[in-house]
Amino acid sequence: MQESIVRYNRYRYLWVALGLCAAAVLAYALQDPQEPPNGGTALGYTLGTLGALLIVWLAWFGVRKRQYSSTAGTVQGWLSAHVYLGLALILVVLLHSGFQFGMNVHTLALVLMILVVLSGIFGVYMYIKYPLRLNENRQGAGRSDLVDQIDDIDRRAKRVAGGLPRGYGELIHSGINRTVVGGSAWAMIAGRDNSQVVLPTGDEYTVVANPGQEAALDWLAEQQSRSMDAETAAKMAELSGLLRNKRKLLERLREDIRLQAMLEVWLYFHVPLSVALLAALVVHIVTVFVYW
Repeated sequence: MQESIVRYNRYRYLWVALGLCAAAVLAYALQDPQEPPNGGTALGYTLGTLGALLIVWLAWFGVRKRQYSSTAGTVQGWLSAHVYLGLALILVVLLHSGFQFGMNVHTLALVLMILVVLSGIFGVYMYIKYPLRLNENRQGAGRSDLVDQIDDIDRRAKRVAGGLPRGYGELIHSGINRTVVGGSAWAMIAGRDNSQVVLPTGDEYTVVANPGQEAALDWLAEQQSRSMDAETAAKMAELSGLLRNKRKLLERLREDIRLQAMLEVWLYFHVPLSVALLAALVVHIVTVFVYW
C-alpha cells in the first residue's frame, strides 16, 4: 500500500467517513432522550447497530483481499475504505455509548476496538513509509541478489586466503560459517549482528564477536602492518577490501530483513486484537439483549 490508498479516488472514503461522523454528531446533538445519552436509547441502538455492522465489515477485509477473482470493488478501494471507516468507527461507538464507561464487557469491547484501530494506524504508517525505504536500500537488487553477491565475495575471499598461511583460511571460513543474518523476531527487527569469527592467536584460535566484520578487519590490519612481504601484504589488502564490501552488503541485507519484519510485525497485534474484538462484540450484544 502506498499513499494512493490514502488518496484513493480523490479521498472518496475520507469524505464518506467525514459525512458519517457529521451525521452521527448531528443526530447525537439533536436527540431529546428521557434519560442521559447511552446505548439503550433509540439513537444508542441505531449507532450501536451501525458500529457492529462496521466492525464486521472491517473484519471481512481479511477475507476480501484473498478473493482475487472478486468483482466487489478493488482491493485498493476496500483498503482505503477500511482505513477511513475504521477511524470513523471510534466516534460512532463513543456516541453509541453516550460516553458512559465502566468495568464491564461493554467497555472492554470499546478498548479492544480502539486498540485495533491504533494498530491499524501503525500499519498504515508502515505501508506508506517502509516500501520506499525498502527500494532505496535494495538499490535495484532483490534480496536473493544481495545473497548472491555475498556468496561471490566469500568464494573470492577463500581463493585469496588459499595463498596465505593456514590461519587466514580459518579466519575466512569461520567468518563465513559464523555470519548470522536474521534469527529471532527481535533480532530481525533490531537488525542486530551476532556474527562471530575465529581469530588465530599464536598457536591457538579464539572465537570472538564479529559485528560488522570489525574483528576480522582489525586482525587483518594488524597482520598487514607486520608483513614484510609485498605480495603477502597485497593479498591481505585484497582480503580486507572483500570483507569491507561484504560488510556493506550484509548491512543492506539485514536492513532489508528488518524493514520487511516491521511491515509484518504489526499484523501479529492487529489480527488477534480483531478476533478478540469480534468475540467481545458478540458477548456485548448477547448481554444487552438477554440481561437489559
